Order: sequence, then C-alpha cells, then structure tokens
Amino acid sequence: MTTAQDALIHLMIVAASSDSTMTEKELKRITALIDRLPVFEGFDKDRLETVANDCADILNGPNGLDRMVAEAVASLPEKLQDTAYALAVEVTAVDLHLEQEELRFLEMLRDNLSLDRLTTAAIEVAARARHRRLPD
Repeated sequence: MTTAQDALIHLMIVAASSDSTMTEKELKRITALIDRLPVFEGFDKDRLETVANDCADILNGPNGLDRMVAEAVASLPEKLQDTAYALAVEVTAVDLHLEQEELRFLEMLRDNLSLDRLTTAAIEVAARARHRRLPD
C-alpha cells in the first residue's frame, strides 16, 4: 500500500467481505463514501479496480488478513485512524446486522489502531443511528 486512500479502501473492502460476501449495498456504500468524503478528494476513481485487486492479492498471500491490516494501519497518519475505523463500521453497518466475522474483523482493526474504547464505541453508535429506518 502506498497511499492512505488505498489503505482506507482496503479496510472498507475487507470489512464488506469479512462475512464471505460483499453485498450490493456494501459495494454501493463504498462507492458513495469514495465519491463524497473529503479524505478521498483527488483519488483517481479509475484506480479503484486496481486498488481492489491489490487488496485481494494481499489477502490471498501468506498471513493475508493480518498483513493487510498491519500494512493499512502503517500507511495511515495517526489522525486518520478514527476515519479508518469509522469507514469500516459504516460499511458493515449498512444492513444493520453484523455477522460474527464482521464483528471479529472490527475487533481486530480496533486492536491495531491507536483508538480508545470510548472513541470506537461512539463511532459504532453513530453508524447504527445513521442507518436506522422508520418502523413499518
């Protein structure tokens, strides 16, 4: 990984696919976040497929998940660590149901970031609040 933007995208992809499937909702959320968030200003969207393939190559290599998370975190300035966690949570929360694999990935990511528990809890609550729908 060479850029913080690539690292953020890798983390979103892994968050979305951590339960073995990436839903259309998750893919649309990743694309929407890249399109609208200031952290992705200047990102060449034509590179998205290449960045996703690079992520897959790392994951399919030795110690893939551990290596990908370690490289992503190392590529991020400290001030973007909460952003990285927020993006991962945002992608997993899109369907308002987190599978055990998604929870384990978020825990792994938390353990690798320099964030306190209060910050991560606030990010998680905010994501759930943003994705709620009106009752039927």
